Amino acid sequence: MITSMKTPAQTAPLDHDTVTRLLSASHDDPFAVLGPHKSGRSHWVTAIDPGAHELSAVIGDKTFPLDRVQGALFSGKVSAGKAYHLRGTGADGATWDYQDAYRFGPVLSDFDEYLLGEGTHQRLWQALGAHVMEHEGAQGTHFAVWAPNARRVSVVGDFNAWDGRRHVMRRRGGTGVWEVFIPGAGDGAAYKYEIIGADGSPQPLKADPVGFGAQHPPETASVVRDIRGYGWKDADWMDRRAKSNQRDAAISVYEVHLGSWKRIWDQGGRPLSYKEAALDLVNYARDMGFTHLELMPVSEYPFDGSWGYQPVGLFAPTIRFGPPHEFRDLVDAAHNAGLGVILDWVPGHFPSDAHGLGRFDGTALYEHGNPLEGFHQDWNTLIYNYGRAEVANFLVANALFWFDEYHIDGLRVDAVASMLYRDYSRKAGEWIPNKDGGRENYEAIALF
Repeated sequence: MITSMKTPAQTAPLDHDTVTRLLSASHDDPFAVLGPHKSGRSHWVTAIDPGAHELSAVIGDKTFPLDRVQGALFSGKVSAGKAYHLRGTGADGATWDYQDAYRFGPVLSDFDEYLLGEGTHQRLWQALGAHVMEHEGAQGTHFAVWAPNARRVSVVGDFNAWDGRRHVMRRRGGTGVWEVFIPGAGDGAAYKYEIIGADGSPQPLKADPVGFGAQHPPETASVVRDIRGYGWKDADWMDRRAKSNQRDAAISVYEVHLGSWKRIWDQGGRPLSYKEAALDLVNYARDMGFTHLELMPVSEYPFDGSWGYQPVGLFAPTIRFGPPHEFRDLVDAAHNAGLGVILDWVPGHFPSDAHGLGRFDGTALYEHGNPLEGFHQDWNTLIYNYGRAEVANFLVANALFWFDEYHIDGLRVDAVASMLYRDYSRKAGEWIPNKDGGRENYEAIALF
């Protein structure tokens, strides 16, 4: 049994407390212990694999058995170099090979970290969320999430048996951002974040606030979606749309709820898919002389009855009608038919579903802590804290995301009055005035 191992990042032995914290996924810096480390002239690999009866590090054609430290924790000497993979053997003799997430360095740059900490990262979705990529020679997915008050954050999913011990994330300085690159995880993988709050209490498993896809409700996990590489064919529209949208241009808007505009009755009454709407809806709106389609919210939402006006995944086109590229098919078809696309956008509130943004890291993070500011009594929803730089950044970046990634032409903002006035639908004594004693929500005005 290994009882003592020193690394550059850890001067204390691998003692009982360290082992206990690693196995309980409560260690505040697992990258300092797990993965490859050097002690003196020796190179070590330390890893956790709850399913392994035996575990080895494989470097080239050499296999280095790792000793079981305790439970699922293994450690052992290897030859110099980090280019290894792990090989597990089960009690039944079955074996499996995989890359060790703890041998990979960070993905986010120092500049990303600076912008994230400042709350000015206007391409937030390029840093946070789940990104399929190649990193240090391996294919996988990079996960990053903002949870500044968390004691620990893990990625759990169908690629690691939803086990929070396997992929505890790396904290990025004082930004409150956590990240990890998980080799082998790819497009279509379901995942959530397992978060331990500052007081040590586990939170409900959380969907990714910047996730690009989601499971079909009522399932609530995020889904890794590779949104790169779509072949847009709307260059002509993009070149002329400024003229089409200027103030003296004719405009006639057709507002549509995709879930009910047309049904396929011989298939159980299902709604059209994005690809089907790209034909039927686009042709109809064009033939009727409209200039723009206005789509009621397509950001992922948990409850069909809300029509999308209580979104829980602002960066994910709802899976109800197809995956992200197929939503692009709809926009692309509209543009090629001469139609602009406007999205109903909901920055005014969000639902209190357990897997959503509410008390995301165990604190009122996206919302106000005081219900007189942070709770919509009309809709039983939570109100964004517009005065927090990171939250305003989240919303502004989301607006830009739809323009950049999905070529939309405009946003129609829902429930504006509820954002602009602190006393919206509240009686005297049920709201908190602004710094000047008035009813205007200065922070929401600044956001707009």
